[in-house]
Amino acid sequence: MAITLSDNAAQRIKTFLANRGKGVGLRLGVKTTGCSGLAYVLEFVDEVAPEDAVFEAKGVTIIIDPKSLVYLDGTELDYGKDGLNEGFKFNNPNVKDTCGCGESFTV
Repeated sequence: MAITLSDNAAQRIKTFLANRGKGVGLRLGVKTTGCSGLAYVLEFVDEVAPEDAVFEAKGVTIIIDPKSLVYLDGTELDYGKDGLNEGFKFNNPNVKDTCGCGESFTV
């Protein structure tokens, strides 16, 4: 199982953590919500729980809870700008469909 980061995503996470002044990494997760059933969650992590899966990529620590890992395995986290919008993008090979607004997905 693996999670990868693009260079842009790694740099943006490092910047966020530096500006925040604390934290060991970024938690990726999923929650039940939206039209299609699941949505991504991003949170700063100050302490890693014993059951968490921990990945190191490009100098960034990524933390994932066991329930979310099955939905995120193989995902690449990217960061980019598209017109006036900017943000993280999940390139997740497990996604079967997304809702029309793009806020949720199903596997």
